[in-house]
Amino acid sequence: MSIILLIGRFLFSAIFIVKAFHHFSPQAMEHATGMGVPLPILFVPLSGVLSLAGGLSILLGYKAKIGAWLLIVFLLPITLWMHQYWHAETPFAAMMHQYCFLKNLSMIGACCMIAYFGSGPFSLSK
Repeated sequence: MSIILLIGRFLFSAIFIVKAFHHFSPQAMEHATGMGVPLPILFVPLSGVLSLAGGLSILLGYKAKIGAWLLIVFLLPITLWMHQYWHAETPFAAMMHQYCFLKNLSMIGACCMIAYFGSGPFSLSK
């Protein structure tokens, strides 16, 4: 049954690894600028590095506790800055931002569990 933890790490880390590369695109910079992110030319690529490093760390089980903290550092400001559903201009935008806000909170919760328990079996390190 320990293979389930490996599958869980794969499924959990996939979003961070796949989406990290978007943070290096002009579209991501433009979106962050439109949302009022300060210094998007610095913070958007930095968030991509945090996402990729944390996601790979958890996937591989290499220093996963540190990787989980990297993802928390990535998720907290993005959740609070980019998904302010209480300021949305339309009901649809409010619904979508609330969904993303709550999804990110749940991922922060999973990161807290990984930061506490580690990566489990089939890991490169404990």
